[in-house]
Amino acid sequence: MPPVPTLQVEVPEPDLVRVQTTPAGGWTAPAAAGVSVGFGRAGAGLEVTVAALTGTGVSRIHLRWRRGFAGVRVLGDAWERTYGDTAWQGLRPEQVFPWMVLAHDLVTGHTWGAGVDVRAGSFAGWTVDPDGVSLWLDVRAGADPVHLGERNLNAAVIRWVAGTQGPYPTQCALAAAVCHDPLPVGPLVGCNNWYYAYGRGFDASAVVRDARTLADLVGDHPVRPFGVVDDGWTMDGIADGRRASGGPWDVGRPVEFPDMAEVAAAIAAEGVRPGIWFRPLLARQAPDAGGLRPWEGGWALDPSHPATLETVAADVTRIQGWGFELIKHDFSSFEALGRWGFQMGPRPAAEDVHPWDTGRTTAEVLVDFYRTIRVAATDAVVLGCNVVGHLAAGLVEAQRTGDDTSGRVWERTRRMGVNTLAFRLAQHRRFFAVDADCVASTPETDWAMNRQLLDLIARSGTALFVSVDPATRSNAVDADLAAALRLALDGGTPGGVEPLDWFDTTTPQRWRSASGDVEYHWFEAVGADPFDLTDAAEVPEEVAG
Repeated sequence: MPPVPTLQVEVPEPDLVRVQTTPAGGWTAPAAAGVSVGFGRAGAGLEVTVAALTGTGVSRIHLRWRRGFAGVRVLGDAWERTYGDTAWQGLRPEQVFPWMVLAHDLVTGHTWGAGVDVRAGSFAGWTVDPDGVSLWLDVRAGADPVHLGERNLNAAVIRWVAGTQGPYPTQCALAAAVCHDPLPVGPLVGCNNWYYAYGRGFDASAVVRDARTLADLVGDHPVRPFGVVDDGWTMDGIADGRRASGGPWDVGRPVEFPDMAEVAAAIAAEGVRPGIWFRPLLARQAPDAGGLRPWEGGWALDPSHPATLETVAADVTRIQGWGFELIKHDFSSFEALGRWGFQMGPRPAAEDVHPWDTGRTTAEVLVDFYRTIRVAATDAVVLGCNVVGHLAAGLVEAQRTGDDTSGRVWERTRRMGVNTLAFRLAQHRRFFAVDADCVASTPETDWAMNRQLLDLIARSGTALFVSVDPATRSNAVDADLAAALRLALDGGTPGGVEPLDWFDTTTPQRWRSASGDVEYHWFEAVGADPFDLTDAAEVPEEVAG
């Protein structure tokens, strides 16, 4: 990682404060609504607290600072994952930039950034216009106002940075400023069969075969990789026609995975660390307590309910007890909020999400949910997929920072994998280990394209997982895989990589590294085919993975 300069500047109190008590209501001054919005110092940052003086519910807080933003390019973050849509852009005053925002002056080279500390008590989004910047704090409980009672809500701690070191170092400085306690984790490298099996037609022996292949490719490297069992191992899952499996997570498929502890032991016997995927907030049947609503052919579980947390903790404890050393949990934002990240805009939760506990904000509930998994996992590595990254930082060792890549359509991999690596790379090891998703080797995709992404991820030192169809193995493919996997296990190239042409494209092709600049060519001969990505802007590919 490049060194992070000290760029924090003191955040002044806002010039305007407004509140909204009901989700569709008007905006008023706090006192007129019976709400108190307080400010305190947190070093150079500004802490925002909220109290309901008359017992009224609270939905949103609006803070605004007057300052000029002419001639700038703006970059934001994502509510959970990116979906191939992150880019530097001109001012769009109505666009909400989740969690963090950067504004770069193309003439002076000055970059300004703003964000809120991780694990905030609200969903925090920024808007930028020529006359100022606004912060919008969504403190609702699902779609309902939060009822705080007599407690004060720590809604957010705001940080600002500024400098002329360049936009990427400033982005790194902003990430470091808002997260002080990322979980330590070494190189994350492994295999995962999702992008050639897609949850169907495999069993424990196929998982062990992939682990053996991985062990052969990395040889005697002292850092051992992970062999991950993805969706398809449990009952009533995607192999039975569902889009992805639901709980309970107590047994594997009786023929294909009759004993999950034996599966973990067999993976470990190959010299590979066992890992596994599960979907904690979807149940096949309505639970006795903690059900949020019917969902995806089963029931979404409500993370605000104690019964749900008890179930999830028990599932994680069981999985860890089977011997799995990496636990990948998926779909929880979709279950809890009723939306994918690209659908959230200024309203992260769907309008029909009504949680059991309306005394805590959705942000607070999700932080508690992530903490429950982290505690139950004990010494296992936790990889969050479809988690709210800003709320999970410090509670997951790694996060899937972008939507699914593909073993079927290279164009999807280009759009999703390259984009999220470029624009969220600054969070690597400052929030968690960044996981831009798997690099596939399949008959449907061109290895000449995939091997470029393999090389870039390996150089970056971010998480590298591969999905290798045995039918595609050759001496050349194996050599490419072995070199990249071993480099990734070394931690990548010293200093990692940095996107260079990211002002010009959503998928940068030129990258700086300690060994010299590298240029990749992401486009097939036909160019970017808008018709070859039919599901990318609607739902994730199959959707697990």
